[in-house]
Amino acid sequence: MNAETKIQSVEINGVAVPLLFEQSKNIPVGSVQLVFIGGSADGAKAGLGALSAKILNEGTKDLGSVEFAKKLESKAISLYASVGLQTLNLELSYLKEFQNESFTLLNELLKQPNLTQQALSKVKTLTLNKLAQQEDDFDTIAEQNLYKILFKGTAMAIPLLGDKQSVESVSLQDVEQFLQRNLVLKRLIIVAGGDLQENEFKATLINALSTLPVGESKEKLSFEVTKQPDSVSVKKPTQQAFVYFGSRFDNADKSKNYMARVMSFILGGSGFGSRMMEEVRVKRGLAYSAYMRVNVGDAAEYTSGYLQTKLENKDEAIKVVKEVIKEFVNNGVSEEELNAAKAFLLGSEPLREESLSQRLNAKFLNYFRDLPLDHHKRELDQIKDLKLDELNAYIKSHKEILELSFSVVE
Repeated sequence: MNAETKIQSVEINGVAVPLLFEQSKNIPVGSVQLVFIGGSADGAKAGLGALSAKILNEGTKDLGSVEFAKKLESKAISLYASVGLQTLNLELSYLKEFQNESFTLLNELLKQPNLTQQALSKVKTLTLNKLAQQEDDFDTIAEQNLYKILFKGTAMAIPLLGDKQSVESVSLQDVEQFLQRNLVLKRLIIVAGGDLQENEFKATLINALSTLPVGESKEKLSFEVTKQPDSVSVKKPTQQAFVYFGSRFDNADKSKNYMARVMSFILGGSGFGSRMMEEVRVKRGLAYSAYMRVNVGDAAEYTSGYLQTKLENKDEAIKVVKEVIKEFVNNGVSEEELNAAKAFLLGSEPLREESLSQRLNAKFLNYFRDLPLDHHKRELDQIKDLKLDELNAYIKSHKEILELSFSVVE
C-alpha cells in the first residue's frame, strides 16, 4: 500500500532541510535522492559541474573507485551522481535490510570523495572522448547551436559537458571548490520513498548527512530567449540535413500552462497525428519524423522542434514548418483535434505514476517549480474542462512562436 507524498523537513545542523517522503510497502526497498540546488550553472568553467559529478562516481579517496564499487555491489546498493543545469544529484537505492550499510557508504562518499589527480585525469579523458564522439553527432551539433542562438550569453547556451578547452582547463581545486559550494545543507532537498519506517529513516538520514556543512543557499535561475531570431548553418559530410528550430514563448500567465500543454500536443509534440508530423511527413514525405513542442515550467519557456530530411528537401521542409505554424496560430485547432488530445492526455496520466520513482519525480518537479504537489493532477481537471474557443484564443495570442530561429547541419 502507498501513502501520499508529504512535504516535511528534517533538521540537520540547525538547517530545516525539505523532505518529500512517500511510504510504499510494495517491495522491500528504499530510494533516496539528494538534490542540491546549483548544478552546472554554478560552475566557474563550462563542464565543471559534469566533471564534479563524475568524480563523485569514482568512490572515496581511501578506497578508490574499484574497491568502493565492490562494497556497493556486495550489498546490491546503487549510488550514482549526476548533474543538471540547476541541480547536482545523488541517487541512492538499496534493499531494506541494507539501509544502514547504504547510508554508511553515502556518508563516506560525502566526507571524502576521491579528489585525486588520478580520478580527475580519468573523468577528463572520458569526457574528452565523449566530446570527440559528438563531433560526428550531427543532431547534437545542430541542437547545441540552436541553444546558442536562443539563449545567447546565458548558462543554457553552454553544453553540460563543456568543450575541449574548458574541460582541459579544469583543475582539482576547481572541482573541490565546486563540491564545497554545492554539497551543503542550505542547498539540499531530499526526495525519499519505499518500505521505510519514517522515524528510523529520518534518524539514519540525519546521522549520514550531518557531515555536510551548512553553506550558502542558491536561488533558482530563469532564462529568457533572445528577442532577435537568427539562423546558423554548419557544413558536415552528410547526405541529410539536420534542422533544429525554436522561438521564445511569452508566458506571463502561468495559470494557463495546461493550455500550453494541449497546444504543444496538437502542434507537434504527439508524434503521429500532430500537425507537424502530418504536414511534413505524411502529406509531403519531407522527413522521417518532425516534432515541435512548447516548453513551459522550467528554467526557460520556449518552443523547440526538429526534423531530418534529404539535403535537396531542406529549404522546402523549412518553408512547410513555417507555414504549418502560421496556419496553426491564425486558425487554431478543430474540435476533433482537441478531443483527441484530451483523450490521450487524460488516459495516459495514470501510466506516468505507476512506479514509486515516477510519483516522487512528479512531486519533486512540482515542488521545485513552487507548485502544489498534486499540480499535475489539477491540470488534468483543467484540460478536461477546456473549451475549443478558449484554446484557440490562447493559441492566437502567441504569435511570437512565428519568429523562429533555425540551426542546420547540412
